[in-house]
Amino acid sequence: QVQLVESGGGLVQAGDSLRLSCAASGRTFSSYAMGWFRRAPGKAREFVAYISGSGAMTNYADSVKGRFTISRDNAKNTVYLQMNSLKPEDTAVYYCAAVYDYRVAPKRYEYEYAFWGQGTQVTVSS
Repeated sequence: QVQLVESGGGLVQAGDSLRLSCAASGRTFSSYAMGWFRRAPGKAREFVAYISGSGAMTNYADSVKGRFTISRDNAKNTVYLQMNSLKPEDTAVYYCAAVYDYRVAPKRYEYEYAFWGQGTQVTVSS
């Protein structure tokens, strides 16, 4: 059982940067792969980024590649999403998710994750 709490969302202007954080419970954080997903108004939740338990492997949606960076600090039980060059289409509720990392491979779908946070709102104005 893992509990996740996102933070760092807010209202920014296009071109700005924002860093989201996801704090996890427990002492086996490095055993869990982590992902970021987002849900825009009126749309389904979509994959944003993935990071393996060790942090050695990452994977990104094409829409954010080159702009967003996922990272983790296992000593702090925290995963981050650094978002640069934000666009209005990045506006969404951002969720972090976790799953035990039995096999190190990109996980890009909701069904691959077992635990979810409540989300944090990111709004990008033009």
